[in-house]
Amino acid sequence: MFFQLKSYLRFLLKSQNQHGLHSPFVYDLVTKCFYDKKEHPEYELLKNYRNNMLKSQEKIEVTDFGAGSRVFNSNLRPVRDIAKNAGINYKRSKLLLRLTKYLDINNALELGTSLGLASSAIGANRTTSLTTIEGCRETATIASRQFKKYELNNIELKTEPFGSVLDELLKDNPKFDLIYFDGNHQKTSTLEYFELLLPTAHNDSVFIFDDIYWSPEMKEAWEEIIAHPQVQVSIDTFHWGIIFFRKQQAKQHFKIRL
Repeated sequence: MFFQLKSYLRFLLKSQNQHGLHSPFVYDLVTKCFYDKKEHPEYELLKNYRNNMLKSQEKIEVTDFGAGSRVFNSNLRPVRDIAKNAGINYKRSKLLLRLTKYLDINNALELGTSLGLASSAIGANRTTSLTTIEGCRETATIASRQFKKYELNNIELKTEPFGSVLDELLKDNPKFDLIYFDGNHQKTSTLEYFELLLPTAHNDSVFIFDDIYWSPEMKEAWEEIIAHPQVQVSIDTFHWGIIFFRKQQAKQHFKIRL
């Protein structure tokens, strides 16, 4: 927790808004998407989906394949508490939806479905096809039920450990417009999945990494990712690290306040 607080204070000192951005691509992204104040009609679905989870009286046995939880002491967890403490918050879910629309995402992949809060933000853009992977069967059961309830038929949920699903998925040499990494907050695994999925990126793809300041080793993973020669544009929003592969741009890094 001290590491995150110290990192956030440093972020506030070094981050900026749209003023002084010298990249037209990033300036447009920030002003037209990040800071978009319009009330998108899909927000209603995101709000209802979230509220349904927050009102749940269920408890589930969570199998954690990642770095574990800093909130829960037991694997038996109330669904409403998972939605409140472990899922993407409402503000970032709205931004994820806007990114999906602004960048015209057609084919997306998510590592770490959990209750499907981020999945619903991507899938609320009905022109996007999302494949989402969740290793925990009980959590995936909740998400699957929610997808049916809200008619998110453009989401395909695969319930297996990431490695086995990706091995099968990559046999077809897919290309993804967006990949959302939120399933394993460990340096080694994050870098492993990044390298594994690099061949699925094209010039206009975007990769989003959740919780890049989760720990010193996650920050190290982020720093290695943005130093990769294929990464041209990187944006640190503190909670997310966002990268683009646009070969037509000089390599640049930005810290943007949301």
